[in-house]
Amino acid sequence: MTRSGRLTTQIGESPLAIPDPSPTMKTKTDRKTVDLSDYPDLVVIYLGMRIRAFAGLKKLLGLGPQIQAAGEERPDGLLHFENNIIYSLFPLHVGMRWYWRDFESMERWTRSEPHRRWWTDFLRDSGGTSFWHETYCRSGGMEAVYVDVKTPVGLQAFAPAKAARGSTFSARRRAGMAGNTPAQPEGVSEEEIY
Repeated sequence: MTRSGRLTTQIGESPLAIPDPSPTMKTKTDRKTVDLSDYPDLVVIYLGMRIRAFAGLKKLLGLGPQIQAAGEERPDGLLHFENNIIYSLFPLHVGMRWYWRDFESMERWTRSEPHRRWWTDFLRDSGGTSFWHETYCRSGGMEAVYVDVKTPVGLQAFAPAKAARGSTFSARRRAGMAGNTPAQPEGVSEEEIY
């Protein structure tokens, strides 16, 4: 290294054209971050639906506006939502991100209408689609579930898949969250599904 801070070659002292990355570097970008200190229990859930058959397009187009309306109602604990994320066009694979104040708020909403009805109907018949979600908790814990997903996505692309039964049936238990798992809504308990 020369006194000017430029890197040198092994053979001589002639400087290479590699500038020293110093703290005085100027940038034209507007780099920011966020202060999450007011959200110690923040939960982010990614969800996706992939079309597997032509009938799946009808299912997706029917659910899309309903999901949008549910987010716009701002259920208790929902901080923000982003729908219509396109993962791929062929096959069509769309998704969303929802940000919750805490796991309990998200869990309570999933056991209420309209989510309870959507989930019950979907588990009876996925209608030519596959569905997945992955939940990330700021306070610790992650969980995921994949329904009729034939081509691995997300965590399933590298972590071994297993049946979502017994100790891995509920999102709370998969995420390792403390507390009791609330009763499953009618029609989606483990005993009713399997």
